[in-house]
Amino acid sequence: MKLLAANRPALLVVTAMSALALVASGLVLGGGAASAAPVRDKEAAGSPGATGAVSAAGDVPTWRVEGPRGSDIDGVLRLDASGEVTLDVVADGARVLSATRLGLQGSDGDLTTGLTFVDRQDRTVSDSYTMTTGKRDRRSFTHTESVFTFAGADSDSAQLQIAIRVSDDGVAYRYLLDGPGEHRVDDESGAWEPAADGPAWMQRSYAVNYEAEWISTTAAAGNGNSGGSGDRTSRVNLPVLFQQGERYALVAEADLHGDYSGSHLTHTPGSLRYDVELFEGRPVTVTGDLSTPWRVAIVGDLPGVVGSTLVDDLATPSALDPRAEWIKPGRSSWSWLTDWDSPRDEARQRDFVDLAARNGWEYVLLDEGWDASWLPRTVRYAHTRGVDVIAWFHSRDLRTQEQRDEWLPRLKSWGVSGIKVDFMDSDSQEIHQWYDDVARDTARYELMINFHGSALPTGMQRTWPHIMSYEAVRGVENGLSPERAAIVPFTRNVLGSMDFTPVVFSRDNDKSSKAQQAAMSVVYESGWQHISDKPEGYDAEPAAMPFLQNIPADWDDVRLLGGTPGQDTVLARRSGDRWFVGGLRAGSGEPLRLPLAGLASGRKVLVDLLTDAPGSGDTPTGSATVHTTVRATTADTLEIPTATNGGFVAVVCAATRGRTSCLEPVEARPDVAFDVTPAEADVEPGATVEVRATFVVADRPVTGVTLTPDLPAGWTADHGTRSFARLAAGQAAEVTWQVQVPADGATGTFEVPVDVAYRAAGDPDGDGRTREYVASSQATLWVTPPALTGTHHVSDLDWLEQSNGYGPIERDRSNGQAGAGDGRQLKIAGVTYPKGIGMHATGSLTTWLGGTCTAFRSVVGIDDEVLETPGESGTGSVRFQVYGDGALLAETPVLTNDDGAVELDVDVTGVRRLRLVADDGGDGKNFDHADWADARVVCGEG
Repeated sequence: MKLLAANRPALLVVTAMSALALVASGLVLGGGAASAAPVRDKEAAGSPGATGAVSAAGDVPTWRVEGPRGSDIDGVLRLDASGEVTLDVVADGARVLSATRLGLQGSDGDLTTGLTFVDRQDRTVSDSYTMTTGKRDRRSFTHTESVFTFAGADSDSAQLQIAIRVSDDGVAYRYLLDGPGEHRVDDESGAWEPAADGPAWMQRSYAVNYEAEWISTTAAAGNGNSGGSGDRTSRVNLPVLFQQGERYALVAEADLHGDYSGSHLTHTPGSLRYDVELFEGRPVTVTGDLSTPWRVAIVGDLPGVVGSTLVDDLATPSALDPRAEWIKPGRSSWSWLTDWDSPRDEARQRDFVDLAARNGWEYVLLDEGWDASWLPRTVRYAHTRGVDVIAWFHSRDLRTQEQRDEWLPRLKSWGVSGIKVDFMDSDSQEIHQWYDDVARDTARYELMINFHGSALPTGMQRTWPHIMSYEAVRGVENGLSPERAAIVPFTRNVLGSMDFTPVVFSRDNDKSSKAQQAAMSVVYESGWQHISDKPEGYDAEPAAMPFLQNIPADWDDVRLLGGTPGQDTVLARRSGDRWFVGGLRAGSGEPLRLPLAGLASGRKVLVDLLTDAPGSGDTPTGSATVHTTVRATTADTLEIPTATNGGFVAVVCAATRGRTSCLEPVEARPDVAFDVTPAEADVEPGATVEVRATFVVADRPVTGVTLTPDLPAGWTADHGTRSFARLAAGQAAEVTWQVQVPADGATGTFEVPVDVAYRAAGDPDGDGRTREYVASSQATLWVTPPALTGTHHVSDLDWLEQSNGYGPIERDRSNGQAGAGDGRQLKIAGVTYPKGIGMHATGSLTTWLGGTCTAFRSVVGIDDEVLETPGESGTGSVRFQVYGDGALLAETPVLTNDDGAVELDVDVTGVRRLRLVADDGGDGKNFDHADWADARVVCGEG
């Protein structure tokens, strides 16, 4: 690393100034009707100082929408002789790109050609607002707006309005159709055309979940991914970044809701035209007035594009308070990526709770595989450790209002703070209606949300500030590309939060150094930053952990300090009085430069650096990280060598008296041990059960301790809350309750939580201030139903617990896919069965027999659907196991489709709990659709 004196002005952040979402918004500084007559001018279109344009054939009606004070960007609208409308985006007098042949076709007629000008209305729109997530928390913008009205060529056609907004960082347009009744849009005809060929960055192919790879290309070449059969047209995901000389234009959309579908672009290699196309070419319909999403071009230098908040500025304002106590960005541990089967393991999930707790991270994400039988208990354990819980859901389990009304209040009652919803995989109007609905319903229950397998963010994080993040990117779970790592900061992440799931030290080390992985936690913004390695991966990099403990998930400001898309990035984000800088590069090259100007008050600064560890000859290898602290001044520029595909993290602060580092230690929470017994037990209706709680804080005295049982409705105890004025360090508080179970109440699983509230010094080695803390644990009691008599199919019984390798366990049908009820009739080796259970390895269920049954019988095997589903056929491999009260009673060898059906006849005499397990055969879980066909128990009189 070298220290260089500054030899040029520091890059300044470009503050985004843009528009309010709704044309009808009352947030107007000034406005009124402009002259209806167009300006006419003989100067060349887009030449410096031009106020109009002329076509080769003669005068062309032209209207200029000037940017707000201080902006060098204008929008120039032209109406040619055929009645087609073009919008030129002009910066400092030069055309950057155009939106051509604007208009709609549908039930209101052909509003793309033969248009005639009717009216123009101008106004200035301004607003200030606060964000929970994103580049900066406080935003303000001023926008000039013109709404142009055109009449269609046909007498039956409606009038089309085109609203144009101009800010200091871009231009946007949208269409408006007024009037009652249904408006159907069959086609939206606009196209973006950069002024000249030049570098461009886009996804290699079209993917509805926006997870295609990113590439560096040119505007004319595009992604080169033709549709085949002689069709050279390719589909291109938004956003697309075009370079035009010293300026850049990022094309996107904003304020998309359920009255429209998402869109993409189509392009023919060799041309500069990128047509807007609705999702799958499907029509969209709206009843009442129609406002389409904004078509957006963010324009400026690279710092201006990266710092733009135009997409959020154009969004519908929020009806929620973004500073509501329940809306909290944060960092989260996450086990699925590097320990993919662990979400099914309650004990292993506690390891990830502990990982979050000792690093001061706010959340743990329980991904696919968690079970309702232990999730509440894990939530209580996490809360005791100061960690909140996010729970994964497949979107199919929340598609209907009935599903949301069932699950969301249940999650809230368990203490879950938010959900990650996965596999939307669509950009249809229907799915965007669902986004509106699920955002509304989660807000109602004060549950935050992260959309995974999703569409792009288009400003809904302003509209619904409890939306913490979106995926819509090819992130770490799809492996790493060095080029992609250096493209998405300039493209995808400009639009909104991006759940890239970074900081993985234990894999992909040839494509990303460990310091670069750490840098991604700064370079990539996400309201929930999922830090995605396992505890052992972080234990191996102790130098990195103080940085990962300090890096926040919400920001006050952002600056791009340097970079080239696809090559390198040095990006700074501010939180309070500290700037966090992430630098990364693709491949190898000169040291990355970190100019310190403007990153601290005063002249002297401290810089904590996490860099690639040097190898032989001081050449970084990327195999490990090194922490150093540098004293410098704001006139200096640091040069930081990197490994191939390497990077760095820096934390910059003022060098005040006594300050030796910008990093702050994690405050140690009280060392709590809290046990409730029995942890699990079977009780009969009408019985009394003794519940005992033992609470100890080992490392500090505590005061105001209260222990309170939270009994199910209808249950009673011999006393309620017990209080302790003071407990010394290591002194236990023990309380016992005699809990009465109703004789005529419901049977099944009941949780009996015990909640503790107490006060303690926040850190025994710190300031000594007293803080409030909570702890919680529970007894889980199974109130037993009557013992079984006769013969029963297991699919007709209540289940104590269940977990499944993919989707839910199905009753009387095969596993199918991830949604409930999507399986087929059970079929093994061509034989169908009307009754049974469809699992997916690794899956299990437990049901109650009560000790009166003698036999469990079933026909087991791999369902034929894995051989008969187009595009998803393969061979499954499963070992079937039967347990009774925890003891293995029977198991099959590993069975594949070739083995057909195998009959089981198992002695279960005296068994109270029967557990059926479909275990993976050892070659991965794909196609492991395990059928327990005709599964039944034969029982006596008890």
